[in-house]
Amino acid sequence: MGANADFYSPYQENARRWYRDSQERVLYLNHAIVHPPVDRDRPPDEVADVCVHVEKETDAGIVVSGAKVVATASALTHHNFVAHYGLPLRKEEFAVMFIVPMNAPGLKLLCRQSYEMIAAHVGSPFDYPLSSRFDENDSILIFDHVLVPWENVFVYRDIERANTFFPRSGFIPRAMFHGCIRLAVKFDFLAGLFLKAIEAIGPKDQRSAQVHAGEIIAWRNLFWGLTDGMIRGAVPWVGDTVLPNPSYCDAYRVFSPVAYGRVKEIIEQALGSGLIYLPSHAVDLKTPELRPYIDRYIRGIGGYSSVERIKLMKLLWDALASEFGGRHELYERNYSGNVDDARIQTLLAATATGTTDAMKALVDQCLSEYDLDGWKIPGMVNPDDVNVFTRRR
Repeated sequence: MGANADFYSPYQENARRWYRDSQERVLYLNHAIVHPPVDRDRPPDEVADVCVHVEKETDAGIVVSGAKVVATASALTHHNFVAHYGLPLRKEEFAVMFIVPMNAPGLKLLCRQSYEMIAAHVGSPFDYPLSSRFDENDSILIFDHVLVPWENVFVYRDIERANTFFPRSGFIPRAMFHGCIRLAVKFDFLAGLFLKAIEAIGPKDQRSAQVHAGEIIAWRNLFWGLTDGMIRGAVPWVGDTVLPNPSYCDAYRVFSPVAYGRVKEIIEQALGSGLIYLPSHAVDLKTPELRPYIDRYIRGIGGYSSVERIKLMKLLWDALASEFGGRHELYERNYSGNVDDARIQTLLAATATGTTDAMKALVDQCLSEYDLDGWKIPGMVNPDDVNVFTRRR
C-alpha cells in the first residue's frame, strides 16, 4: 500500500494513510481474502448469499454482507483487510476491497474450537507447550450489513482491479516471502526436535535415523535457500522499490505442502510409538504412587531422565500430532492457495516473463547443432571413420 498505492486508484490516498497508520500505530492486522468453501464450482456472483458483496452505498460509506475465510487470529486483531482471491468476478457489487475494525457493528466471528482452552482445561504447559500459547484461533468472518466508511475503501465496483489484486498489487510475493521464512523457522525447530528425540530414545546411531535426519535438514536448507534467493534476486518494481524474486516465491508455493507433509511422515515413521508412549498429564509425574513406575518404564537413554524424555516427546507431539499440530500441517499445505492453482500460476508467470521461451530456446539451440548428417557446429567431429553403420552404408 505504500510503494504501490496507485494500484488502488481512485482510493490511493486511503492506501497511503493506512500504510502510515499501520507503521506508526503498530496495528495488529489480519487479512481475509478467500471465499467460503461453498459452491466453489460457481463464481462468487452466483453465490450472493455467501460471498462478500455491497448491499448499498451511502454518504458515510458502503454497506457489505457475506463471509470470508480463514480469518486467522481475527478474534485478537484490531482490523481486518478484506480482498478477493478465487474465480474471476463478473459483477461490480462483488468487486470490493477494504479494511474493517473488528468491533464494527454487524461484524461477527464464528471461531473453531480453541486448542489453548482445551490445553488449559485438560492439560498444562508441560503437556501442551505450543497449544498453550501459540494457537491462532481461525474464524469465519461474517458481515451482516456492515458499514465500511469511504476512508477505509480501496477498491469499489472495479472488477479489473479486484480480479488482478494477486498479480498486480505486490501482495503475493510479500506473502510468500513471509510464508517461506515462517516455514524455514519451523523446520529449524522440527529438525532440532527430531535430533534430540533420536538421542533421547535410542536410534541416533542407526543408519536409518541418520538418513531421516539428513533429509529433514535438507528440506530445511532448501527453504532457507529460497528465502536467500528471494532477497538476493529481488526484482525492480514500482519506482525505486523491489519485489522478492517471484520465481523463488513460486517454488516455495509449489514445494511447501510437499515438504511439510514429508517431514511429518519421516518423524512419525522414525519415532513410531515413542510419540504416544507417554503419561496423560504432568500430575502423573508428581504422584508418588506412580513416579517409580514412570522413572523405570519411560526413561530415556544416555542419561535422559523420565521427566526429560516425556517433556521432549510431549513437545514433539504438540508440534505435529495434537489438534494444534494437525492444524499447522493443514495450514502449511494450504497457505499458498490451491495446490493446482499454485502450479498453474507458476507456469503462467514463467510464460509472462519469457522464462518458458528461454527454456525452449535452449532446447532449440541444442536441436540446431546436429541433423541426420551429424554435427553442424565448429569444433565437433563426426565419427564417420569409426562408425559401423556409416562405414557400411
